[in-house]
Amino acid sequence: MPVRRRTPVASLLHLRLAEHVWEPGDRLPSRAQIGQECGVGENVVRRAQELLISQRVLEGRAGSGTYVAEPRQRVRVVRSSAREQPNGSPFRADMKAVGRQGDWESRTDAKVPAPAEIAARLGIAEGELCVRTTYEFLADGKPVQLSTSWEPYDLTAGTLVVLPEGGPHAGAGVVNRMAAIGITVGHAVEQPEPRQATAEEASLLGIQKAALVTHIRRTYYSDEGRPVETADIVVPAAHCEIVYEVPINR
Repeated sequence: MPVRRRTPVASLLHLRLAEHVWEPGDRLPSRAQIGQECGVGENVVRRAQELLISQRVLEGRAGSGTYVAEPRQRVRVVRSSAREQPNGSPFRADMKAVGRQGDWESRTDAKVPAPAEIAARLGIAEGELCVRTTYEFLADGKPVQLSTSWEPYDLTAGTLVVLPEGGPHAGAGVVNRMAAIGITVGHAVEQPEPRQATAEEASLLGIQKAALVTHIRRTYYSDEGRPVETADIVVPAAHCEIVYEVPINR
């Protein structure tokens, strides 16, 4: 793979960082301002910023702008059934275990027709209604993971857990929520694969477009073998390391 060299604009931005004109956490001037000062167009500035984002010198924040990156250690993301908590969020427990404050933002849409791939993963007909929830998971306030979760609507309709982030069991996780309506989750299947981030994912995660991410397709199954939830989880390789804990039955 060819090495991407710094452009004159990128070198100028890097020099200003070295001279502490901008400190970690500072927001950079707009691309129009930088372009006007350097005598170049905004697209040239954008490419320079993308290069420095790929080198972890800058970071992009969706809807906010480009900032000087702060020192950031990779977050350990543990994938293990042992992390399921009898009460509360598995993600918060994971982050607490590595000394981070875990939180998330979410949006739920009820009665969304299932696309063909999701329907196949849930064992339902294409177009059947689902509850779809999108998540942005945060560690110490910084995005570390995205997820889009799908649950068959007929499974939870009319119950207190129909909205994953609403009601008395909000944020408790799939296993605990299903247990609340008498469904025992017996196992989960995860299929991880590397790929490049989409433009939307890169914007949300503060990484360069087409940066490497791990895409995990996860499906939870009841004891009877019915899929009760499936999710697409996206983890940025630059910010996270994924660790699988495998329980040993003796």
